[in-house]
Amino acid sequence: MGKEKEGFCVVGALVLFLCLGSSVTCDDRPKRWRKAMISDETMASSMLINRVPSSIVLPLHGNVYPNGCYNVTLNIGQPSKPYFLDVDTGSDLTWLQCDAPCVHCTEAPHPYYRPSNNLVACMDPICQSLHSNGDQRCENPGQCDYEVEYADGGSSFGVLVRDTFNLDFTSEKRHRPLLALGCGYDQFPGGSHHPIDGVLGLGKGKSSIVSQLSSLGLVRNVIGHCLSGRGGGFLFFGDDLYDSSRVAWTPMSPDAKHYSPGLAELTFDGKTTGFKNLLTTFDSGASYTYLNSQAYQGLISLLKKELSGKPLREALDDHTLPVCWKGRKPFKSIRDVKKYFKTFALSFTNERKSKTELEFPPEAYLIISSKGNACLGILNGTEVGLKDLNVIGDISMQDRVVIYDNEKERIGWAPGNCNRLPRSKSFII
Repeated sequence: MGKEKEGFCVVGALVLFLCLGSSVTCDDRPKRWRKAMISDETMASSMLINRVPSSIVLPLHGNVYPNGCYNVTLNIGQPSKPYFLDVDTGSDLTWLQCDAPCVHCTEAPHPYYRPSNNLVACMDPICQSLHSNGDQRCENPGQCDYEVEYADGGSSFGVLVRDTFNLDFTSEKRHRPLLALGCGYDQFPGGSHHPIDGVLGLGKGKSSIVSQLSSLGLVRNVIGHCLSGRGGGFLFFGDDLYDSSRVAWTPMSPDAKHYSPGLAELTFDGKTTGFKNLLTTFDSGASYTYLNSQAYQGLISLLKKELSGKPLREALDDHTLPVCWKGRKPFKSIRDVKKYFKTFALSFTNERKSKTELEFPPEAYLIISSKGNACLGILNGTEVGLKDLNVIGDISMQDRVVIYDNEKERIGWAPGNCNRLPRSKSFII
């Protein structure tokens, strides 16, 4: 959540980025995590939900390292054209770099989006949801302006339009709903810039693509992803691809604007650490996981104590991530080094006072750098402006199905087969 500045000129926002990239070059620096606070509203369940036909499954491309990001391709417009979008569960609004004409646009994998003439009006509920802090001024009632500011200094300014999204459903039907998105015609690149066509906003607000699809009765307001440790994976909308009884669930925090399970306790090798009440959020826009300064330093101390006497030493010449270790010879995979590292966990208490644990085995917090060293993918969030917030990023969500159920206001996770697109409930988990 970067520096706590209020971005979305119309909305108070810091945008969290998950860079994605089949053929997109991504910035893998740890400070690329960004957060958005676009809307205070959570989309209510659709009145048309009884006619929801099925789900949508979209392949993901990319990896945590070395790409530092994942990407999804959506076909938008008439005629339909492909765009690579950053998948962002931390923001609501979907937008594309837009030739309207473009005042200032950055490098993109595809030609800039040419907008339809279907402008979203200033008083439209979706536009109003972006101005929930009461700063809405309808200088031009016929259009809805937006501005997004990023924690790394980047920004996007544009107007809302409606256009056709070409979507294939698991029912083998194809729908072409008319959805609202941002036509971004003035972009300023930030410090962690990478070539993108735009952002796919999957937050809890009314402008989120899944909220819009739900309001049309096309899917339930449920989002899930499965990020493969080998690279790739899939994203899905809807709730008919998994067996709910096989998922570990914890309630969403009712006061959070993002996908937060509330407060957590940190345990290490099954033992308490004394670090409790850690405000936590899941974010697909973070390559790595962030702990506040105290919990981070505590975890570092525990890891170093555990490694004492082991054939590992700190690799001070490897700057891939802040902390790396080298062995007698370069490591080729996590399998070569995992025996030296313990599992830690975040434990969440639900309404019934029972606990749901999210475990972090070595695969969920280590990468092997290009130098063959084991590097810690847990970073100090306080140092990058997150204050006391703790963020569960992509590295710790690999090879799990993570589900954000806005219908029942809960977050769940389970081991998953992320290397192939799901065909049935039994296959996904």
